[in-house]
Order: sequence, then structure tokens, then C-alpha cells
Amino acid sequence: MSHAATLAPEAPRGMPGMGVYNMKLGMWVFLLSEVMFFTSLIGAYIILRFATPDAFAEPNVVLNVPLTASNTFVLICSSVTMVKAFAAIEEGNQAGLKLWLIATALLGMFFLGVQAYEYYKLGSHGFLPRVEGYHAEGRPLYGSTFYTMTGFHGAHVTIGVLCLWFTVLQAFRGKYTAINHGGVEIMGLYWHFVDLVWIILFTIVYLI
Repeated sequence: MSHAATLAPEAPRGMPGMGVYNMKLGMWVFLLSEVMFFTSLIGAYIILRFATPDAFAEPNVVLNVPLTASNTFVLICSSVTMVKAFAAIEEGNQAGLKLWLIATALLGMFFLGVQAYEYYKLGSHGFLPRVEGYHAEGRPLYGSTFYTMTGFHGAHVTIGVLCLWFTVLQAFRGKYTAINHGGVEIMGLYWHFVDLVWIILFTIVYLI
């Protein structure tokens, strides 16, 4: 047996910090496709809004901007807790990993709860896709584009929360160590992407 073959089982190949391993590369490719998807949605919204301004109302007239701004802050905080979870496992801190992963998942659930409440309030005031309501906020195009973009993002957050709880379960099973924590890193990449997309959506849909 060669000297290289003897060392092979000991080499930490494909671990975080050792380059772009397969799972990480796969996540980057997936996120690239998601960038194109959300870019198409946002581009279509911008074109429709400027091409047919009468079909849209000012965001602060229809949408609860302060509520969503607070909810955006919650999602940003969840990115911070995700960073802390990854930093904890890099140091081999199992308790810190579990704590910050749970905090991230709970903040994600809170975000979804507030978004569901917002949908309920908007719907009760006639702001629905393809339904004519009273005033400008009920116009079909505005409602359709709003619910399409925020709804798809909400679906991504929901998937992220489910994956976070799976990651929490894996953490309690002791699957992650200071050397082998690729799953936490992959989860972090997805979650930070979801947060970044929402910041862009919030700016375009709620502030402009």
C-alpha cells in the first residue's frame, strides 16, 4: 500500500474551509437558478408598474409598511442568529449551535406568522388577486403581482424553516462537529439568500 493511500482516510476532504465541496457547489448552482427566477419576477413587476401606473396604488396607501418593516428586521435578525450558529459549530460549541439554530427557526416562523396576518388584513379589505375591490388597492394587476412575489418568497421561507428544524434535529443527534459541519453551512447559504431576496422585495414593493 502506498504512502498516499495510507494517508487518504485521514484527509478531511470536502469539508468546509477546504474549498467548494460537492454539496456547497450544488447549493450555489441552485441559488443561481433562484436568482434568475426572482429577477424575472421583480423585472416583470417593475415593467408592469411603470407601464400601467393606474393599475397600482402607492404602497403606503395599501400596505402596512411599518408592520412589514418590523417583520423585515426580524428576518435580518434571523440571519445574525444563523451566523452565530455556524460560528458556534466551527468552535465545536454544540450547545451554542442548537441554541442559535432554534432561534433562527423561531424567527423564521414569526416572520411567516406576521406575513399570514398581513395577507388576512389585506384580503379583508378587498386586496386580492383578480378580484375587483373598492379603491385602487383592489385592482387585479396590483394584487396578482404582489401575492405572486411575496407568496413565492413565503414558500421559500417555509421550506427554509422546515430545513432548519431538520438541521436542529441533526444537531441534537450530534451529526455536526468542528470539522464536519457542511450541513450547517449549506443551511446558512440558503437562509442568507432568502433574507437578501426579501430585503430587495421589501424595498421595491413596499418603499418605492
